[in-house]
Amino acid sequence: MKTVSKYIAVFGCLFLTIGSAHSQQDVQTFKSVFKDKFYVGVAINRQQAMGVDKKEQDLIKQYYNCISPENDLKWENIHPAEGTYNFRPADAYVEFGKQSGMFIIGHTLVWHSQTPDWVFKDAKGNDLTREALLARMKDHIETVMHRYKGIIKGWDVVNEALNEDGSLRNSKWRTIIGDDYIEKAFEYAHAADPHAELYYNDYNLNQSEKRSGAIEIVQQLKQKGLPIKAVGEQAHYSLWHGTDKEVEALIRDFINVGIVVNFTEFDISVLPDKGASTTADVANTAKYEERLNPYTAGLPTDVQQQLADRYGNIFKLFVKYSDNIDRVTFWGLSDRNTWLNNWPIRGRTNYPLPFSRDLSLKKDVVAKILQAAK
Repeated sequence: MKTVSKYIAVFGCLFLTIGSAHSQQDVQTFKSVFKDKFYVGVAINRQQAMGVDKKEQDLIKQYYNCISPENDLKWENIHPAEGTYNFRPADAYVEFGKQSGMFIIGHTLVWHSQTPDWVFKDAKGNDLTREALLARMKDHIETVMHRYKGIIKGWDVVNEALNEDGSLRNSKWRTIIGDDYIEKAFEYAHAADPHAELYYNDYNLNQSEKRSGAIEIVQQLKQKGLPIKAVGEQAHYSLWHGTDKEVEALIRDFINVGIVVNFTEFDISVLPDKGASTTADVANTAKYEERLNPYTAGLPTDVQQQLADRYGNIFKLFVKYSDNIDRVTFWGLSDRNTWLNNWPIRGRTNYPLPFSRDLSLKKDVVAKILQAAK
């Protein structure tokens, strides 16, 4: 437990300008304050991995000890055509992680979205047989995981396999292979790198019906003797949903089935959403309306305080259950490149992350997060 006086010193040091803060060797950041509890990570894009903006790279290295790739390990980017792999962006991501001493996450191997149509088709355009699609899945998993074996330490093996009621999504993976496609993916992933941590990842697991489906996946994998280290709750919350009570319930339910729960894509939207917050499905979109984009000139102080309070309360839960949480990852470095500027409504101005558009810290948000470590 940290003392109050120590945290006063921390905040005084932390809230220097970014340039001077980076020169201070004793600045305490997310990764240092929570280092004995869990990794604090960030999803990075291709430009950040390749060092297009050195300031962004420096902030990532300074504040975080774990990285996830936004898109460059998804099938459409790394394996865009049959027999064709594009490893250059993923290699840059992995190299940045290695050089920065990060715990590196692989996201994601099997997903219904951002997977090209060719994956499921034969040369004549017909759906593959079960055996052919399993072979294609196995080849992809082996090729990608072997390249980064021993370097990428944890993999989202299967992503978003559930409907909101906890039933299995009727994706091409399921309709062609069958319900056991999840088991086969974990089987192939474990064989490809027996030492890698394997995860199931989804959104809205704070909702009990959907969580029941994830629990069933965990139990079935365990019954088959297949290793699964953690379930990832994407944690795309807002000021209105993803309540503290719901978050605590999901943590406790996964503890009860003996599985770690990670928070893998954490952000908190401050914008009205016309009900879109009930799902984080990338296919979910809504029409732009001015009234749904109220903060184009900046976030009001009272709304930012609500954001700070939400982050603080949720991080208190993370600390309370830190024995059963390995990782908390923010989905994006700053408000300037959050996906929530364009989802579920394109062209809005959202403020869901601890860093503002100019890469300055939101002091009250960060203060609440760090106070949670006491």
